[in-house]
Amino acid sequence: MKKLSLLLVLVILNACSTSKRPHTTPLGVIGRQAMVVSAHPLASGVGSRILKQGGNAWDAAIAVQFALAVVYPVAGNIGGGGFAVFREEDGSVGSLDFREKAPLAAHRNMYLDEQGEVLGRKSLEGHLAAGVPGSVDGMVTLYGKYGSLPWSTLLQPSIDLAANGFTLTEEGATALNRSRDLFIQVNTFDVGMVKQEPWQSGEELIQPELSKTLIRIRDQGRDGFYAGETASLIIDEMKRGQGIISFEDLQKYHSTWRDPLIGYYRGNRIVSMPPPSSGGVALLQLLGGIESYPVARYGHNQWRNMHLMTEIEKRVYADRATYLGDPDFYKVPVEMLLDTQYLKDRMSAINLRKSTPATAIKEGNVEVVESVETTHFSIVDPKGNAVAITTTLNSYFGCKVMIKGAGFLLNNEMDDFSVKSGVPNQFGLIGAKANEIAPEKRMLSSMTPTIVDDQDGLVIVVGTPGGSTIITSVFQAILNVIDHGMGMQEAVDAKRFHHQWLPDRILVEDDVLSEKVEKKLRRLGHDFESRGNIGRVDAILVLPNGHLEGGADKRGDDTAIGF
Repeated sequence: MKKLSLLLVLVILNACSTSKRPHTTPLGVIGRQAMVVSAHPLASGVGSRILKQGGNAWDAAIAVQFALAVVYPVAGNIGGGGFAVFREEDGSVGSLDFREKAPLAAHRNMYLDEQGEVLGRKSLEGHLAAGVPGSVDGMVTLYGKYGSLPWSTLLQPSIDLAANGFTLTEEGATALNRSRDLFIQVNTFDVGMVKQEPWQSGEELIQPELSKTLIRIRDQGRDGFYAGETASLIIDEMKRGQGIISFEDLQKYHSTWRDPLIGYYRGNRIVSMPPPSSGGVALLQLLGGIESYPVARYGHNQWRNMHLMTEIEKRVYADRATYLGDPDFYKVPVEMLLDTQYLKDRMSAINLRKSTPATAIKEGNVEVVESVETTHFSIVDPKGNAVAITTTLNSYFGCKVMIKGAGFLLNNEMDDFSVKSGVPNQFGLIGAKANEIAPEKRMLSSMTPTIVDDQDGLVIVVGTPGGSTIITSVFQAILNVIDHGMGMQEAVDAKRFHHQWLPDRILVEDDVLSEKVEKKLRRLGHDFESRGNIGRVDAILVLPNGHLEGGADKRGDDTAIGF
């Protein structure tokens, strides 16, 4: 009888720990069958139209990726790379790594002078900052396995947008104006994104050379980018600007299918990206570290939760800096980092009444024999297939180099390597040997495209841009839904904060801290730095009635379109 009573208690406790889907009134766009959420209304519209034509989630994702390269050039791209995580209607999952690679001529000390000091901003601006692009190969690879509509159908919307032009939003005009001087500085010719007078919202941006490049990709597939005229234009640009990407680099580049990382949080399955993304490992560490705490009772953005989340984040980012890198070059201890006992031991020193200084936190004792401007989009099709893609040029407009005659920008992903061990990159992230530069190596990333489901099916499709803040923004969005019972738009709108071990301060959005909470956290030993916006989460939530709620981040032009 005692055994039966104990079993009953355990069943009840387990049921209580498994959060149900929120029953709050949805605030976002509702779709009965399908949903597309991306950083730009025109790109979301392209994806929605592809779905209405009978395309699946992968078709729509490919079309959105190319459309963003036209209408959202600050981060949308064909000259960058990214990651895709997806879930098929039957619950099977997968992921594709189309992250950029270091060129064959790259080497560990390529950004250091004779004294071993970092050479200015060469890993950030100009031709030498670019990794070998992966986006086009990634889309071709996804299409080869999952595409259903004709390839040309998926490319034509972006071709038309580039050739005929589109209307700039205020945000789009501001971004172009912000980078004007750097466009002029690093390019060897007049770039079409630069004009005499500042860009204004409502003006048309026409990109005829980009349109021709997209036509070559439409007609020749992978060879429309990595061979032929486009490849020749890339190499010509490298020669003009003393870059090191070669024909061989382009020919040898291929995306990689990877098994996604899978973990569990309060009865939900979490599916995320494995290395060379640090996002999946870090997200599962964060969720594993906090699961034993009564997050809902502590309250959203109240001092106990903010203190606890910050202390967990410090430890996770310390591990990230030490142990994560490209698994094709370095044995990444994923299983150990996600081991339940390791996480328990790792978090055991957290003091709920006092902040642990970052200088006192080292990497965990693992037995071992790592962009602000990225973009993410989430898609669910009428059959229930889901795709989450995060893609990037790294910085705003990447390295600012445009390929003459081809009309597209290159990334500056080389800065995501550890240019020098212990020296922070542009996001303040520290790296070590695991993420040092090597030919054909993929640089560590924070991109965290993620899908959440449970025994009843799909629950959340989520991701965000934000460089080092990507991981914590996805973490908070998931907690907002599962622990705090928010709908998707409410979870996306909620104010965010971030800690990454070093430097030792909490980044906070405006108005995230009440006076009472700030005073309490300062007494615990925390310092703060104000940040206008953190992340731009674009996500989808399956509601209890099976409808889809799109959460489009109001911090930008992000748009959800459902039907």
